[in-house]
Amino acid sequence: MRTKRFLGIGAMAMFVVSACTSGASPAPSSQTASQPAGESQAPASQPAEARTLTVWLMNGSASDDLIAQLNDEFEAAHPGVTVKYEVQQWNGIVSRLNGALAAPVPPDVVETGNTQTANYAAAGALADITDKRADLGGGSSDDSSSGDEAWLGGLNDSSMWDGKLYAAPFYAGNRIVIYNKEQFEAAGIDPASITSKDKLIEAAKTLQTANSSVADYSGLYIPGQNWYALMSFIEDRGGTIAVNEGGTWKGALDSPEAQAGIQDYIDYFKAGSTGPADNDEANPEQATVMAAGKAGMMIANLWELGYTESKDPAIAGKLGVFKIPSAAGADSAPVFLGGSNLGIAAGSQNQDLALDYVKLLTGEKYQKVMIANGNVPNSKNLAETATTENENLAVAAGAAAAGSFVTPQDPRWAAVEAGANPLKDMLTKVLTGQASIADAAAAANAEIEARMNTPL
Repeated sequence: MRTKRFLGIGAMAMFVVSACTSGASPAPSSQTASQPAGESQAPASQPAEARTLTVWLMNGSASDDLIAQLNDEFEAAHPGVTVKYEVQQWNGIVSRLNGALAAPVPPDVVETGNTQTANYAAAGALADITDKRADLGGGSSDDSSSGDEAWLGGLNDSSMWDGKLYAAPFYAGNRIVIYNKEQFEAAGIDPASITSKDKLIEAAKTLQTANSSVADYSGLYIPGQNWYALMSFIEDRGGTIAVNEGGTWKGALDSPEAQAGIQDYIDYFKAGSTGPADNDEANPEQATVMAAGKAGMMIANLWELGYTESKDPAIAGKLGVFKIPSAAGADSAPVFLGGSNLGIAAGSQNQDLALDYVKLLTGEKYQKVMIANGNVPNSKNLAETATTENENLAVAAGAAAAGSFVTPQDPRWAAVEAGANPLKDMLTKVLTGQASIADAAAAANAEIEARMNTPL
């Protein structure tokens, strides 16, 4: 396996974790590098030399039982090898990974949030595994729009940097519409009928009329700064946030398509949301709003359904989900895909073992157990076909398989999210009447370009 020279990532702006999902992940099985994903493997023919494979996974990504079974199978297939498994917390992970990957003996396998991966790849901290794509189950193409590329598009794109593969997708999560089934029934709304922007707004207004006695009620709760939802609306209209032209990033929020998506966001908010114009989905926590019965719908990650139910036992079992509708009524809007990838440290002395471990953990059998645990699998095929046992997950996975995307894959994107996010500022300016969409978008473009065109 080829490696890149480690360039040192301490001085680089690091990605923060955005929209990563929580919950338990897959249950294990084992494969050798020469076997198709999902098939059992016989013990590898290797010298029984004492070796240690260090694996860093994030808290919530895999259960203790899963890891115990996985490591037993892996060690049985690799005589003399011991897996040193360490659970890491998301809080502070960037600084810990900075130091660990720069150390003389780094962890061999590391989990990174999908918005972090390009940062470490560009720094030379992850091994180049481009020639292992097919063996890892990613198909023969790296083009997410190709039928020969097997992973979910948003995860595939996030695993690459500068045309090369530096990680294997692990699992995903994306936003859908969570709704109150009792309120829908009382208002006479069929969720299956909400197939366009106009029908979503109509449903929101119907809910507001039916619940007019509830103070601060929103038929569709949207805060002023949910930029993850905004990106779906922009992508749905054929726009994007920024494009790379010959190595220079150019803000693309001034395009007619992007501005149509911004207008969709504004229209949804003005349809009656009581969310603050100057804050996001965490302030106040939209799950708390939903749990209190003050919203009929919200755009949220699937895990927020269970989180909402945990806020008040009275709402348990009353929530359902459906895809974010495309504005024009053509299936669902593309979704921003959060999740995790698995990389191999460039400085690892056990890259052969690390590759086997990554393949095992991202193989079909693991993904099927991950599905059972409520996570979106890494492959398009499984996302489309293997979620029949979990109705809500089937909706989320189907939306991800139909069309997903991630933030621009550049280490400097971290600087856009950090501090005063220009996308959030843009929305607040429009919603509060401080600027037109065109003027607010122009200001956001300028800020995005300034931050993303600084030297690496």
